[in-house]
Amino acid sequence: MEIAEFERPHVRRIVERVSRVSHGRIVAITGPRQVGKTTIALQVRQRLLASKIPCWYMPMDGIDSSESDWYVIRESGSNLRTGSAANEQVLVEIWKRARRASLDSERGLVLFLDEIQVIPRWSNIVKGLWDTDRRKGYPLRVVILGSAAWRMLIGRNESLVGRFDSVRVTHWTFSEMAQVFGLTADEFMFFGGYPGSLSDGSGGTRLEDWRDHIVHSVMAPIIDRDIMGLSRIRKPSLMRQLIDLVPNYSGQVISYSKLLGQLHDAGNTTTIADYLNLLSDAGLVITLFRYTSAPHLGRASSPKLNVLNTALMTVPSGYSLHGAQVERSFWGRVVESAVGAHLYNTRGTVTRIHFWRDKSGKHEVDFVISRGPHLVGVEVKSGNVRSRRGLDAFKDRFPKAKTMIVGPGGIPLDIFFSRTTDEWIETL
Repeated sequence: MEIAEFERPHVRRIVERVSRVSHGRIVAITGPRQVGKTTIALQVRQRLLASKIPCWYMPMDGIDSSESDWYVIRESGSNLRTGSAANEQVLVEIWKRARRASLDSERGLVLFLDEIQVIPRWSNIVKGLWDTDRRKGYPLRVVILGSAAWRMLIGRNESLVGRFDSVRVTHWTFSEMAQVFGLTADEFMFFGGYPGSLSDGSGGTRLEDWRDHIVHSVMAPIIDRDIMGLSRIRKPSLMRQLIDLVPNYSGQVISYSKLLGQLHDAGNTTTIADYLNLLSDAGLVITLFRYTSAPHLGRASSPKLNVLNTALMTVPSGYSLHGAQVERSFWGRVVESAVGAHLYNTRGTVTRIHFWRDKSGKHEVDFVISRGPHLVGVEVKSGNVRSRRGLDAFKDRFPKAKTMIVGPGGIPLDIFFSRTTDEWIETL
């Protein structure tokens, strides 16, 4: 299957929302780079046009590109010309023209604003324009998206609170990568969930091409444009070192102090915690905290790091798939990290992912899923089945909890990856 033909489930959800003239909020397509947000927007546009709903797609980083509907603005007599720099004036002009066009259609108009982050002060401008639309009743619906995660795009600006619906787009799942590229579970854990790195559609991409894509098309823009460009980083060298270091500790519990000791720059544990939060916003790594019946106690303990896409581990390792599998310790961390990433990426809004370790430190469980009254302990096996003592100790501590083993002796990895976190909660 060609990647452009494949539709992620987000497409249908967005179409359902913006097809209604009465939809009263901005739709924000959010998520990390290179997971297909622009492709989703273009597929939504295609569906809307097929349903006779007018829509304009405007990429702010290239308003006269081949995909853009800029010609509509240009032919309407606007004083904005081809090659105009994307700035506040361009954004306001596009929006006002879209307003007027929405009045000429019984079904209004849907305006897509891609790469919105290139417009200075964009959130304040959008707030003012959107509030005016609501007061005057324009049948204009707006979809915004950008290359960075939502909290990075808006920073500390709260002006859009209550005015948008967020559609969260995460890294591609095993089921999606298998359907489009034919990957096995082992190949998925090695190559990760970045579809652009396997865009030839065969799953047999050259290792160097794959590594080059991850380094230059994924990591470089995330670091240079999103983290460094959209966030206030007081210690850029410290952040760059942290980005290089963190994948080496994926699947491990590590204190902020120990992490700080590995970095060749002055800093403190608060800075490290803040920078790890930014890496989470960028879709790179998460910090999982120990599960306790009192959540504040869990956050006081050392966190467990987990990459959100295992390509972040395997690319810098230099291994081939076979080489990674032979190195059992490394492959074990890849498998565990892939399971953790799947649990986090496919969880529902109110579902939380933790790990568990008893006070003595003798027993631990790789992951804990919690959602309301539901509690599930998850142990990951990548080789020979180990003792169940961790799960048994967890069950003794939380008698109502359920448990599951993923890997040899338990649920096969390909089966585990085929269901979402909340589906597993309901299945057990």
